[in-house]
Amino acid sequence: MRAYLALEDGLVFEGQAFGAQGTSTGEVVFNTSMTGYQEILTDPSYKGQIVTMTYPLIGNYGINRRDVESRQPFVEGFIVKEHSRIASNWRAELGLSDYLAENGIIGIEGIDTRMLTKHLREFGAKRGVITTEVSDPGELVRIAQNAPSLLGVDLVKEVSCTQSFVWKQDGAGANGQLPLRIGRSRAGGESDLDPLVLKPKLRSPLPLHVVAMDCGIKYNIPRRLAEYGCKVTVVPADATADDILRLEPQGLVLSNGPGDAEGAPYVIATTRKLRNRLPIFGICLGHQMLALAFGGRIYKMKIGHRGANHPVKNLQTLTVEVTAQNHGFAVDMSSLHDEGMVLTHQSLFDDTCEGMRHEVLPVFSVQYHPENSPGPHDADYLFADFIESMLEREGS
Repeated sequence: MRAYLALEDGLVFEGQAFGAQGTSTGEVVFNTSMTGYQEILTDPSYKGQIVTMTYPLIGNYGINRRDVESRQPFVEGFIVKEHSRIASNWRAELGLSDYLAENGIIGIEGIDTRMLTKHLREFGAKRGVITTEVSDPGELVRIAQNAPSLLGVDLVKEVSCTQSFVWKQDGAGANGQLPLRIGRSRAGGESDLDPLVLKPKLRSPLPLHVVAMDCGIKYNIPRRLAEYGCKVTVVPADATADDILRLEPQGLVLSNGPGDAEGAPYVIATTRKLRNRLPIFGICLGHQMLALAFGGRIYKMKIGHRGANHPVKNLQTLTVEVTAQNHGFAVDMSSLHDEGMVLTHQSLFDDTCEGMRHEVLPVFSVQYHPENSPGPHDADYLFADFIESMLEREGS
């Protein structure tokens, strides 16, 4: 079946469909990771976006239920140069096309993804449409031009959990539930693989309780906190400051999530009320929420940062970390000069803010994903720093 991709500025591609059929709109972006397509598909931060993979062959190791990062895939569409119809991995339980079809996500292959990526790099991320139903170029461009912008839109409410839950560390998923309902493995049984776990740099000697606000949280965030010895309660993004304080936590994590942080003012308001009450660790969208809670500003980037090879300079240790990133907005540090926030990490690609820390309060954040392992473990120390900040608070 033919499939079409069109951008709001008039660029149209024709390719072959895989996955689901239909029509979907979103912001067209690209990710430079060579592997990890399953984690990308299930990262809630991609809600509202059609993702292009720059690596040409995608799907060759299939899909398994251990490596998902949330309860379902959230991308609006998936663009690849070539979709592998053979899943060659002993852990594979489902092919990529079947997985996308099962979850209603349209895929397109056979287009010039290099040309598309270069176009987006030059002209910026664009609204677009991916479809198996419309072929007229003019109509395709009109649909793309009428697609909603991400600016000011609350996508957090569409990906957040609706009820609080305590994370159970069973290697499968939240609350012991396998989030990917795809049956049994090809060998006829459950996969018994336990993922290799990096030994925590600091395991808490105290029973620390962390509340994580779910703005689109990736499973590896509570998983990593649990490996450091924390009890983790995940709460909906609309939880109030009183709701969180009633749980008597020792620390608060502001999670990653999709779109524009300013579209979820209720998270900003809750963070503002808690910034003097708890140690806070912000990740990705949570980093931006923290900046807004301190009176700062954020801005939309031309193309954003999406990939697993982004170099970040730690300005405190003068070392370089290889990081995984997925964001289209950045913090304007000049807006925080009088708020006690100092720049701690900076992108070596474009000098944008990648981390900040308060000079007095036990509050810090990073724009990248420390729970990922591209370095492979360059940024894991941030979890140890968070543990130390809670222990110091408890001992004071």
